[in-house]
Amino acid sequence: MFKGSITALVTPFKNGAVDEDMVAALAERQIAAGTHGLVPCGTTGESATLTFAEHMRVVEIVVETAAGRVPVIAGTGSNSTAVAIANQKRAMELGADAGLVVAPYYNKPNAEGLYQHFSAINASCDLPIIVYNVPGRTVVDIDAQTVARIAGLSNVVGIKDATGDMARVSEHRRLIGDRFVQLSGDDPSALGYNATGGVGAISVTSNVAPELCARFQEATLQGDWELARQLNDQLLPLHHALFTSSSPGPAKYAMSLLGVCSRELRLPLTEPAAASQAAVREAMAIAGLLEPA
Repeated sequence: MFKGSITALVTPFKNGAVDEDMVAALAERQIAAGTHGLVPCGTTGESATLTFAEHMRVVEIVVETAAGRVPVIAGTGSNSTAVAIANQKRAMELGADAGLVVAPYYNKPNAEGLYQHFSAINASCDLPIIVYNVPGRTVVDIDAQTVARIAGLSNVVGIKDATGDMARVSEHRRLIGDRFVQLSGDDPSALGYNATGGVGAISVTSNVAPELCARFQEATLQGDWELARQLNDQLLPLHHALFTSSSPGPAKYAMSLLGVCSRELRLPLTEPAAASQAAVREAMAIAGLLEPA
């Protein structure tokens, strides 16, 4: 159910408020382009600056728009276990297909704390859980042994791994087996990730180039590695350009150039600097999304 190109959706704003019509339009654009799944209110969705009501309203709109055509994995994680439980329960009520639960940030829990955090969320409701390991954001790494322990919980079905460490895929396969869904959270290394056993990516780049990312993921799933390499070559500059400033600033800038989303961010994020914008435009031209300058 969870495989292929899964977009970590940006949250569009208009004059400081969530642009609900644009949330629906962006979700529809993704589905029309062949995207295999949607993640509202993850890191790329600026979840850290959304109120609970805003967060869950975005999830609700995306679930309603998807209407069962693609799975919706709601961002539900928090550094507070109680808040993560509340998010997970509400996402289930709204009809999400899973919750994306990030490792608790700022607290820096040890391995036992990580396990107990996920265990408590697992016990709170029956919504499937995808573990999100992103040490660059959380300052805590869920090592393979701890992932394997967490994977033994009844509702844990997979992981979004943003470490960029290809060896993790094989380690997870060895410790857990093929039933565990492994999704990359790092666009530049998604080719290698799938080659070693991953089945998709929760992608930032697919906000900007959904059709190319969907074709790339389909090629890997079909074992057409030559086509996958060609598409990856085309996308790689864009993968890098979208992180030349704090994400999702560059992604929203790129989408504004395509006329599909405003650049508006919430503080403490600000628009990308001129050098970042130039890198984005150049990468979009290489990807065939804009005419060369």
